[in-house]
Amino acid sequence: MSNWKKSFYAIFAAEILALIGFTAPIPITPFFIRDLGVTDPAGLNLWVGACATAPAISMFLFAPLWGQLADFYGKRLMLLRAMIGGAVIIALMGAANRPWQILVLRGLQGALTGTVSAATVLAATISPRERLGYTLGMLQTGIYAGASVGPAFGGLLSDFFGHRVAFFVPAVFLLAAALVVMRFVNEDTAGFAPAGSFVKSVIPDFSPLAQTPGLTVLLLVSGGLQIAMSTVAPILPLFIQSISPQATKVGSMTGLILGGSAVAAAFSSAGLGRVSYRIGYERLLAICLTGAVLAFLPQAFVRNPLQLLVLRVLGGVMVGGSEPSINAMIAMRADKRRQGMIFGLNTSMNSAGAAVGPMIGAVSSAGFGYASAFYAGTVVLLASAIAARTVKKVESGSRGA
Repeated sequence: MSNWKKSFYAIFAAEILALIGFTAPIPITPFFIRDLGVTDPAGLNLWVGACATAPAISMFLFAPLWGQLADFYGKRLMLLRAMIGGAVIIALMGAANRPWQILVLRGLQGALTGTVSAATVLAATISPRERLGYTLGMLQTGIYAGASVGPAFGGLLSDFFGHRVAFFVPAVFLLAAALVVMRFVNEDTAGFAPAGSFVKSVIPDFSPLAQTPGLTVLLLVSGGLQIAMSTVAPILPLFIQSISPQATKVGSMTGLILGGSAVAAAFSSAGLGRVSYRIGYERLLAICLTGAVLAFLPQAFVRNPLQLLVLRVLGGVMVGGSEPSINAMIAMRADKRRQGMIFGLNTSMNSAGAAVGPMIGAVSSAGFGYASAFYAGTVVLLASAIAARTVKKVESGSRGA
């Protein structure tokens, strides 16, 4: 096995472990906060909402900084930083005794971690150009796999051993991920020395965006995709209940629908990522985003959970094919010496989208009904699909200027 493949498969395995570690505590966090003394339902909702939003905000602010440091000091080092930092933060959450401690630690989690971005840029750096779609698609599959297994694993740990164990064991998974990277991942391309002081070196350099306008468009498309996919997140269980008022297991139905779309996205990332180089990243992205629009809009009109499941699975296939194509297009346009910063910006856009999307969905559904959240998501998806088709036009116009 070639050296880059050995390193990539180690990154793939480590990222599955890391995502299990990060997502395992998610389903039991509300119950843990309640155990810490927040028993009022309204107050509990506020604390849970704040803890869910805090990491997205801090990651939005800090991701470009870590990306810049990855360019200077090495992508592998930044991946290790994110995994070890995550292990410490998750373990400290398990030892928390006050709700505010969970909130602070969640904010620190977003500021200090970011394994998805770090793993993506490291995989892009070590992969041959013609294998970018395959490696980034496979990596996305690993991310989906870890994120799908983690919550169920955390729930089982909590049910059998208590809430705190559902933090301590995932922290061990993150440490194991770091050990895999230490032992099996090699980075052939070292960082380059920053010019000037360390303080200046941590200030992100946005000049590559001005030099390659297509990168700006791709970052906006990536953020738009996250907004669209998260608009229905806060209202999905209520929407499912509204179309199946006689059902008694809405939670299980919601889990099945979410899990089905995640599994579809995982297989799609691997399958379409494998053939994306031959099809063309731009063409595949256009097809997938158009398909996502066509799968998303009808969800507003479904009459039973089965119809919603079918459409969410189809949407998952389209989204799964879109994400590795976007990452590959970013990697091909970014100077290898600046890929860390560019992918850090991409993480910031995704974090902003993950924070803005639920707010759009909640506000629109409160004012105009649940279906409006799907309309809003469709509009954002359509705008992203149109923008994706302008990348080459924007670049050719910039060269002609």
